[in-house]
Amino acid sequence: MASYDEIKDYVYEKYGFVPKSCWIADMKDACGIPVRMSAQRKSPEQRNYPCPQGKRQAIEDAFRHFHMIDE
Repeated sequence: MASYDEIKDYVYEKYGFVPKSCWIADMKDACGIPVRMSAQRKSPEQRNYPCPQGKRQAIEDAFRHFHMIDE
């Protein structure tokens, strides 16, 4: 499984922005990839900073690139 830094590097090189770690965690959760609970997170049901709609596709593409989800 790719690290958060590898995902950030891939997205930056291909899409020109660096995704926040919380966006990656939100997308992992949405795609069914196991995620550990962050110390800053108040409740397991709610994310403080969910991934914006416009950034979701780029992060999903990184997951596919690193074979974290099926194509």
